[in-house]
Amino acid sequence: MKELKGLHHVSALTADAQENLFFYTAILGMRLVKKTVNQDETSMYHLFYADERGNPGTELTFFEIPQAGRTYAGTHSISQTALRIPDDEALHYWLERFDKFKVVHEGINTVNGRKAISFRDFEGQRLQLISDETNTGVEGGTPWEKSPVPQKRGIIGLGPVQLTVPRPEKTHHVLTEIMGFSQQGKYKLNSQEVTVFSTGKGGSGAEVHVVENNALSAERPGRGSVHHVAFRVENEEELQKWVTYIQSRGFANSGLVERYYFRSLYFREPNGILFELATDGPGFEKDEPFETLGEKLSLPPYIENRREEIEAKLKPLATKR
Repeated sequence: MKELKGLHHVSALTADAQENLFFYTAILGMRLVKKTVNQDETSMYHLFYADERGNPGTELTFFEIPQAGRTYAGTHSISQTALRIPDDEALHYWLERFDKFKVVHEGINTVNGRKAISFRDFEGQRLQLISDETNTGVEGGTPWEKSPVPQKRGIIGLGPVQLTVPRPEKTHHVLTEIMGFSQQGKYKLNSQEVTVFSTGKGGSGAEVHVVENNALSAERPGRGSVHHVAFRVENEEELQKWVTYIQSRGFANSGLVERYYFRSLYFREPNGILFELATDGPGFEKDEPFETLGEKLSLPPYIENRREEIEAKLKPLATKR
């Protein structure tokens, strides 16, 4: 099997798809590259935000669960998602933008040698903008030219994903001995020890940061929490090798799952965090041209015959407020 290439996407929860759409496109300037539904529960939206064409490694996605309660932060969780921006200078642009839109943030600080801004969305989603100034690893994507954020300041992809767990050695083992990550070092975050792992070409687009925390109880997820993190596999042939391998190591898993825009494998590591392995293709232009990505509700062929039923359960989303 080939080494995992880096982060593919992160999927989170929202209780309000309309406000979510405004925050991630009008404030963060990401492109809505696919408006579809959760294929396992078609009554809920699944929205994909990314660079100009939804390249793997740039995707932040949301399932809408209108009845979702608040998140009670804790362990056994994906506790922060970072988003990469081009350089340190861009951080100052974002400080002004966050203040303009009254986005809660912590100002510029340094995390593991990189300049960053920790912030929250309207539901308390724990996010971070991280500078790519010194990144020499996985390349970023290209922000959409029609974004309200200038391209030279725009989000270019996912940065390190942070996991908070009570038994870090269990997660470390899965990352290194099962998934082929390498340990890159450690740093302190609010007196807690964080261990850094990377895969593929490395850099911020291929890192997982594991925080040890034995003081908190397990997270109770809700709006503003993260559902799972996905890692990049080159193609379906490679993914099938991973399916066989993960099964041989005794992990309960989904087997190969058809998602139309990519193929997937799901399994949980010992601290209960859901991991996905996903193929780089076919991509979001399989059923929509580049120019109009995300403008209409897209349904894979195997549920297209249910379009009328599915659309009747969805509240239409306005592209502008």
